[in-house]
Amino acid sequence: MVALSGNLASVLPAQILSAEEIAFFEKNGFLHIRNFVSRDTVQVFLHELQRVEADWIAEDVDKINGIPIKYGRDENGQRIVQRFAFTSLFSPVLHEFLQDERLKGLTSLLQPYSGRIGEEEKDGLVVNHYVRTPESNFSRMGWHTDSPRDLFLGQRIRPMLNVGLHLDDCPMSNGGLRVLPGTHKQNTLLTLFRKRQFIDHRPDPREVGFDIEAGDLTIHNGSLWHRVEQSPNIGAESRRRVMYIPLVTGDYQPKNAASKTPFYHRLGAKILR
Repeated sequence: MVALSGNLASVLPAQILSAEEIAFFEKNGFLHIRNFVSRDTVQVFLHELQRVEADWIAEDVDKINGIPIKYGRDENGQRIVQRFAFTSLFSPVLHEFLQDERLKGLTSLLQPYSGRIGEEEKDGLVVNHYVRTPESNFSRMGWHTDSPRDLFLGQRIRPMLNVGLHLDDCPMSNGGLRVLPGTHKQNTLLTLFRKRQFIDHRPDPREVGFDIEAGDLTIHNGSLWHRVEQSPNIGAESRRRVMYIPLVTGDYQPKNAASKTPFYHRLGAKILR
């Protein structure tokens, strides 16, 4: 696995990745960049998320631009947001982060397509808060690809990147992201049906996991099969928070307060446990 050191990540040109990274990504469909932001910056982001969360809970927000907000309970029984959507639209700090030239430079991985950061498209800046408690609605996620969302929207599958900024330390032993290297090159049939989307949680002997530290960035092709392994721990030790920045292609399709809830979210509410 290619994992860049903090020093190397800090000197990468803003618009491009190294030839080694690009070759690795083209072959395997994922990258792990260490220390993309500092731990101090992570704390700033967490503070912003707590502020947005408090506002949404106080206002009992159920949807943003048609996308449902997922709630649950933490280890103290407190109500929390477990899946945010369009988060940067409610935080100048997070909006500014999405202007980072290093993030924009990742669109080179989408060539020959022209990519952009979809701040107002799809689900915008998503934040997932995984924690394993009796009242948590979000502690794992089954095998899936991101491609079927386009089909549910009546579109052909378009290239996209799923870019995750990790806000907690999460060694592989504590669960977290798992990927099947190279599956981004499969045909459409396997992209859709290699496994039972979101329902299949079984480990795969070919899967790759990650030893994550807060501030690390992971990148994977939207057609790569991936899942989130449940932590063996309960409560605070199981916590894993990740901000997902969508890098998309195709026509610009922003959402607004009048946007309808996509079918895949209504379906997901029944199967994402």
